[in-house]
Amino acid sequence: MGGKYWRVLLAGALAVNLSACGTGAEDAERQRAEAEQTGEADPKDGEREEELPEAESGEAQPSQTETPGEGRDTFGYEYTREDLTWELVWADEFDYEGAPDPDKWGYDVGGSGWGNNELQYYTEGDNAVVKDGCLVIEARKETAGTRDYTSARLVTREKGDWLYGKIEIRAKLPSGLGTWPAAWLLPTDWEYGQWPASGEIDIMEHVGYDQDVIVQSVHNQKFNGGKSRGVSYHLEGVSDDFHVYAVEWLPDKLIFSADGMERYTYDPLKFSETPSYELWPFDRRMHILLNLAFGGNWGGAKGTDDSYFPVEYYIDYVRVYQSPEIVELIGEDAP
Repeated sequence: MGGKYWRVLLAGALAVNLSACGTGAEDAERQRAEAEQTGEADPKDGEREEELPEAESGEAQPSQTETPGEGRDTFGYEYTREDLTWELVWADEFDYEGAPDPDKWGYDVGGSGWGNNELQYYTEGDNAVVKDGCLVIEARKETAGTRDYTSARLVTREKGDWLYGKIEIRAKLPSGLGTWPAAWLLPTDWEYGQWPASGEIDIMEHVGYDQDVIVQSVHNQKFNGGKSRGVSYHLEGVSDDFHVYAVEWLPDKLIFSADGMERYTYDPLKFSETPSYELWPFDRRMHILLNLAFGGNWGGAKGTDDSYFPVEYYIDYVRVYQSPEIVELIGEDAP
């Protein structure tokens, strides 16, 4: 499980998820149709350099190197996006009860602030449970270590790692001043160096003081922290309804969407005719993270309020697809 081109037939994984957690395929189709019909830009919408935290990656990861890789030809691939097909290669539908599947999920644990002065201590499983068809990550007001709050940060590292693909997360987000849920990707091997050199892909971020505003963004050596590249937009009812947040990760670009509506494309060729790792470190395997932070440089930028605790982040499913055409194009020997 978790190789660059790992494939498996997941019986029934493409079937409609009608669990009590979500509202099923009909609701997802309705949300997608509404998004298409109301596609005019909201006053808060738009591509910009996001005012994001300085170091979302947190503590140093293993196998990081101090010397970045050399520049190289990233874009020697020819394909037509419209002709690509997608096959489901990994998923968790959360159609079971109890602890998250240990064959798919591990935990980042601790209360160091995670590079952003966050207030929570991440536990190993105590704050994450699968029930009623959903993964539920709960932040609580309770003492752990030197922290007054607990939460969870789940990772697929070395259990699910991929190079290129389409990742979808269907989720309902918590609300409240100080909350900071996220779904994102980090490099597994950190071959280009410590954060931000090896990159970060934020599929979804939301902060409680900016309710119903979603941020999708990219961090790398050139654009990171408060100067990351991405988009923020208004999406009504993110804490009342489930929405599908996704990224299409291709060999030369990243395409972000919500409920099937494309919101932002990161194309390094907009910034250089010959991009190096500084613009495009996204040619190495990465893994998924799901977490609920509290406070911190961004989540707590306008204060915190714990009067409503505990607070929950619901994930209906996580799905990873890969394109056989892209896999064949880059070859089995690709990094």
